[in-house]
Amino acid sequence: MSRVSTLDWIRFGLLLSGVVCVLTGILPARDAEASLRRIAPLLLFLASVIVLVELTKEAGVFDVIADRLAIIGRGRYGMLFLLCVAFASLTTMFLNLDTTAVLLTPVMLALAIRTGIAALPLAMTTVWLANTASLLLPVSNLTNLLAADRVMLTPREFAARMWFPQLVAIAVTMLLLWAFYWRRGARGADRYEPPAPMKIGDPVLFAVASGACLLFIVLVMTGAHVEYAATGAAVVTVAAFAWRSPRSLTASLIPWQLLVFVTGLFLVIPALVLHGLDVVMTALIGADDGAGGAFRAALTGAALSNLINNLPAYTAGEAVVPVDNGEQLLALLAGTNVGPLITPWASLATLLWFEWCRRHDLRVPLRRFMLHGTVLAALALPAVVVALLLS
Repeated sequence: MSRVSTLDWIRFGLLLSGVVCVLTGILPARDAEASLRRIAPLLLFLASVIVLVELTKEAGVFDVIADRLAIIGRGRYGMLFLLCVAFASLTTMFLNLDTTAVLLTPVMLALAIRTGIAALPLAMTTVWLANTASLLLPVSNLTNLLAADRVMLTPREFAARMWFPQLVAIAVTMLLLWAFYWRRGARGADRYEPPAPMKIGDPVLFAVASGACLLFIVLVMTGAHVEYAATGAAVVTVAAFAWRSPRSLTASLIPWQLLVFVTGLFLVIPALVLHGLDVVMTALIGADDGAGGAFRAALTGAALSNLINNLPAYTAGEAVVPVDNGEQLLALLAGTNVGPLITPWASLATLLWFEWCRRHDLRVPLRRFMLHGTVLAALALPAVVVALLLS
């Protein structure tokens, strides 16, 4: 019998608190139903996309890509840096930030062991870009899905609005990644040893999983509902595994922890908003849809993310941003996506990343992590908000 972790107890506690809010009338049943109706498509998306990427990793797709990147780099750290940034950024943009943190992190750490590359630069690349590269598309982050629904933007329209802020966020992240972790004096080596090409275990599963991920991306970019696109791609991949490797299809593929957490959150936060949280958030964020309101919303989102977590920070902020203040809402989104870089609990992706580092015996100095994260947030967030106002 598997041990229930502290984080799992928190998830169950949050869900139980939400149920109590409904049963006691703190959250009226009508409001609870509306909140659950809103997140139902998001839960379907989350479950489907995580099944898709878990099986894609099982098929060896991420390992082979990381292996080929190290080979293409030919022992040159500068080239490897650019390739790893591109890999982590594209994974975050198109397959969700949790994919980068949960699935790409162990792949990169395994690559470090095989090639003798310092592990910390690879690990920091995944966790920073899991957060800062999550602005471009609705599928990049759960907060984006909520924001896109609120401002009624299609994936293409959302990308057209956010591509410049996203570019700025990645550029600042790259600058500090190189300065803090990748330059010669920080990484401690001139070159690395390129690995031998990794063999593909099952070419059929590899091809199907790769094709399913591409199918998902194409469907999203052509305007399909993200939950249906993710479900369709997941069904194709599950069918292939049922044929070729049925033992891989276990109940652990379903991300029940994340589903419990999100469901509980969307019962507790509306209850808190009804009983005073809205007053506090309104005082912090204001109702100005100009530059001043944008900066206030972004800074509030970033600060609350590092205090309590970015998802409840966005949800609480969204509840008080006036419906017509699209600019201010997107600035709040920037704060809760680019800002959660300081504390280990600021985003779920960062929490999961720390767990993978612990499992791989990678020591991450907490003081250094928080100091460097503060510098990145302080530089990246204002630049992203300016880019948002100019775009």
